[in-house]
This record gives sequence, structure tokens and C-alpha cells, in this order.
Amino acid sequence: MSMDIQHLVKMANQIGDFFRSYPDVEQAKQDIASHLTRFWAPQMRAQIIQHINEHPDSGLQPLVLNAIREHVH
Repeated sequence: MSMDIQHLVKMANQIGDFFRSYPDVEQAKQDIASHLTRFWAPQMRAQIIQHINEHPDSGLQPLVLNAIREHVH
């Protein structure tokens, strides 16, 4: 079962909104990735990664995009 990709993008950006206030950008990216790993089903993570790979303009905030690229596998 797949979710609407725009819903996943919105949820990921909302997570980014929370962590964006962190003074340490690297820590923010790690915490975003940790949240996605802990609370998103593997299918949801796979779907957002596929979306990033297929759509350079993914709709994700840069902080969220980099967090996923660097820390979510």
C-alpha cells in the first residue's frame, strides 16, 4: 500500500519545521532522519526516497531533502 506522495512530502516538511530551529544543522538532519526511521514504515521511507530520486524538484525543504539523502537508507 502506498501513500499519496504529496502527503508524505507535507509530513516530512512538517518534521523539518520542528527541527529547523536547531542551531546545529547536522544535528537537525540526524534528528529528522531518526524520526523518519523510527516512526515511518519502511514502505513510506522507500516511497519518499524513490520520489527524491525521480524528481529533482521534490517539494521537500532543503534541510529535509539533505537529511533524507545523507541519513535515510
